[in-house]
Parts: sequence; structure tokens; C-alpha cells
Amino acid sequence: MNTSVLVLVVLFLYFFLLLAVARRSGANTSGSDNEMFFRAARRAPWLMVAFGMIGASISGVSLISVPGWVGTTGMSYLQMCMGFVFGYLLVAFVLLPVYYRFRLTSIYGYLEQRFGSRTHRTGALFFLLSKLTGASARLYVVCMVLHAFVFQPFGLGFPLTVVFVLLLIWLYTRQSGIGAIVRTDALQTLCLLLALVGIMFSVMHQLQMGIPDAWHAVTASPLSRVFVWDAASPQYFWRQFLSGIFIVVVMTGLDQDMMQKNLSCANLRDAQKDMCLYGLAFLPVNALFLALGVLLHLFCASNGIPVPVRGDDLLPTLVSSGVLGVWVILPFVLGIISAAFSSADSAITSLTTSLCVDIFRRPADVRLRRGLHVAVVVAFVLVIMVFRALQGGSAIDLIYTMAGYTYGPLLGLFAYGLLCRRQLRDRWVPFACLLSPLVCALLDHYAPILWNYRFGYELLMLNGLLTMLLLFVIRRSGK
Repeated sequence: MNTSVLVLVVLFLYFFLLLAVARRSGANTSGSDNEMFFRAARRAPWLMVAFGMIGASISGVSLISVPGWVGTTGMSYLQMCMGFVFGYLLVAFVLLPVYYRFRLTSIYGYLEQRFGSRTHRTGALFFLLSKLTGASARLYVVCMVLHAFVFQPFGLGFPLTVVFVLLLIWLYTRQSGIGAIVRTDALQTLCLLLALVGIMFSVMHQLQMGIPDAWHAVTASPLSRVFVWDAASPQYFWRQFLSGIFIVVVMTGLDQDMMQKNLSCANLRDAQKDMCLYGLAFLPVNALFLALGVLLHLFCASNGIPVPVRGDDLLPTLVSSGVLGVWVILPFVLGIISAAFSSADSAITSLTTSLCVDIFRRPADVRLRRGLHVAVVVAFVLVIMVFRALQGGSAIDLIYTMAGYTYGPLLGLFAYGLLCRRQLRDRWVPFACLLSPLVCALLDHYAPILWNYRFGYELLMLNGLLTMLLLFVIRRSGK
């Protein structure tokens, strides 16, 4: 059987499995119940939520970009992953208690209760921008791979690939919402991890290595360097570690997508347990991705295969060329599909939720929710096509860089709300939140020229700090 046909068959079988799980999750509930769509009636099992969040946060970008990153930065990404663990603990024990105390459907409702409606909408709009661009970047990478393996051999264009993938995601999320996603994400995480292990064993087989040999080869390689203590390097430990903490706080703790799953748990204690378990699992999973990257570089070196200039091309190129064996194509594509669906489905649902609750303020309007769900899918198609036109370097690097600009104001808003008692002049908040990223963009441009300093992911912290300082300027007098 032709490889493209085989992959297409696997894709359809996988989709129907997801559809069956989604239908089962909504079998005993009304498909028109927005409470089920938004919060799963707070009945989601915490262990399933934790396991599913691994796949949602990793995404297909990790399977493609993280192994390719090894060639330029070694395994220094683990420094940031160590920061991630501390960030997850902050989310679990600082932010989650606030969200459960206010019984929020959208976490940005906290901003209205604390400051006012304009602050509320400002926070929600920055989330919409952040999630739409970040999730589209993740899905774009995956669509590129699916297009190369499945649709291009049939003569179909890239736009049709994007529409097809998003149509499948819309079909299994349109009724049960977050309730379906919690269950399908758990299945997709399992498929992703099995695919990762399958690819690693395939590479080890080609290198004629067992597990002990592979462990020794990875640890002995210069590419396995984790810690960087050169303060001038973008990979300097403290820059990476602290950036990791704040990236998790904003991209998980201040992100409706990730928090919506936690808010579907029965109570705060369950939500904290799932966050801690998920946070601790994130480090070893990413270590496996990086180890795969080292093995891929060793494979290229031993076989005289030139390493692609773009790190993102490393694994797809080796898989598509057949040098890793034909059978590795299936776990690779399955891993890509699992990761893509896991991150995109929750992003689409959270964007729909935020639009209904935060922007239009009609959380009970079922017709509006269904219409916005379709509109969000269409928006994803358009943004992915923009990424297609602007394709550049590492996708995961791009995602974290964009987060520095779009999530910074959210960090400043929530930090001020939690740490400062004074009220804000609500009407001036949007201007403060717009000014801060603009100042950061100027600093990012001129810092190498004026001070010979190049910002990395710490730009997120600077953006949050500037936002908070501007909020101090527009705070109300008195208590």
C-alpha cells in the first residue's frame, strides 16, 4: 500500500476514535448546555486532566522543533524546563486558589471584579491575540508535515490541508467542549508518548544501540550540555531558569486554555494535584525529546548525512527520506497528529469561551457559542496561511518570543491585582497595556546597538514589569 494512503487511513481511523470518545463524553449531557461546554460541569477527573495537559502543552512543535534545537543550543532547554517546574507550583498554590474562590468560568473575570470592565476586556483581548497566534504557529508546523506526507502526493494544496485538519477538530469539539477535550487529550497524550518512544527505538536500532549504549552515547556527546554559565550567552542559566518560571506563569496560569481544564475539576485540591503532577512530568518528557535530538545528530554523523540548516527540518527530513526505516513514518505522523489535535482543540474551545464570556458577555447563549466556534476555526485557517507566507526559523523559538510581547501585559495586570490593593483608573488600562509592548519592542531593537545586549525570553519579565509600573502611574488615590 502507498505510504500516503496508509497514513491517510491511519488519520481517519484516529479521527473516528476521537469522535467516539467525544460522543461518549457527552452521552449523558445536553449538547446545548454551555456549562458543560465551558467547564464540564466541574466533573472532570483530575488524573485525566493532568495526563491530557502534557500533550496539550507539548504540541507537535516539540516533536519537531525541540530535537532540532539540540544542534545549536545543546540540551540547555532543560534549564528553562527546570524553571517550568517552579512555575507550575506557583500556578497551583497562588493562582488556582484565586480562580476557585471566585468560581470563574473565564479567568479574566477576575480582572473585572478587581478593576472594572475595560480591564477585563483588555486582559481577554491580549489572551485572544496570544492564543490565536501561538496555537496557529504550533498547528502550522504540523500542517506542513501532514501536507508533505499525505496531501501533497495527491496533488492537493496546503490550504486544503489546513482546512481539512481544522474541520476534523471542529467536528469532535463542537458539542461537548471541554468535557470531550479532557478525555481526547488524555488519549492523544498516550499516542504522542508512544510515538516518541517508537521513533527513539527506531533511531537506536539504526545506530545498533541498546538502551544502555544510547544513554552513554547521549551523555558523552558535546550536544548533551545542559548548563551554561556564560552571562553573555542567551542560554545563560539564570536567564533561562527565570524565563521558564514566568513563561509557565503566563502561558499556563494566565492562559484560559490551560486553566479551563483545571477549572473543570471538582474542587481546588483536585486541580492542584493535577497541576503538580503535570508540572513534574514535563521535565522528563522534554528530556526525552532532547535525547532524541542528540541521537538524530549522531545518526547523521555516522552516516555522512548533512544536518539541515533549519533545526525544524531535521526529524521530518530523516523520516521522509526513509533512512530511519519506512515503518517509522507511522509513529511519526501519529505523534504529529496527536500533538496537533491535543493543542489545537483546547485552544479553539478556550477562545470560544473567552469570546462568549469576556467579550460578548453572553455565557448562556448557545447559538452565539456555536457561531463563534466556527468563526474561531476560520480565524485559525487565516492566521496559519499568514505563517505560511512568513515562514522563518524555529517554531518553538518564535512562540516563546511572541509570548514575551503578548503575555507581558497579562503578567503585569494579574501581578498588580494580587500584590497591590489600590484600584486602577479603568479607562486608562488599555493604553498602559499597549504602551508596554511597544516600549519593549524599541528596547529589543536598540539594546544590541546601545549596550551590546540582546534580549532573550526575559523580555517577558521586562514587559510584565513595565506594565505593572504603568499601572502604578494610573492607580487611584486613596485606598
